[in-house]
Amino acid sequence: MRRDIPAITDAESQVMAVLWQHAPRSSEEIVAALGETTDWHEKTIRTLLNRLLGKAAVSAERDGRRYLYRPLLTREQWQSSESRNLLDRVFGGKVAPLLAHFSTHENLSKRDIAELRALIDAIDAKER
Repeated sequence: MRRDIPAITDAESQVMAVLWQHAPRSSEEIVAALGETTDWHEKTIRTLLNRLLGKAAVSAERDGRRYLYRPLLTREQWQSSESRNLLDRVFGGKVAPLLAHFSTHENLSKRDIAELRALIDAIDAKER
């Protein structure tokens, strides 16, 4: 059964990244971790945590006088949902136009091309 994945904003995804890196964490630990990469105020981060709680993307468990937060949504679930949404919204749900776009508008390295070939070969082998 596929769980509906909530829409996560870019800012919320940064909070999630901190939790995917290590959980559980208190809000103080999350604020400190995000303080290294953002200039967000503590209140902003607490607001983002509350939004993620409301979306059931994280849980909070009381630990004495503080709460410990942990992700309920895995990075893989989020990546899968985000990539599907991008494909549907921008490329009509098709992978080929996505790859065509990148091949003409981005400088793909020889390594990128080799990795794409390996992926296609693996897909071919799986379908045989």
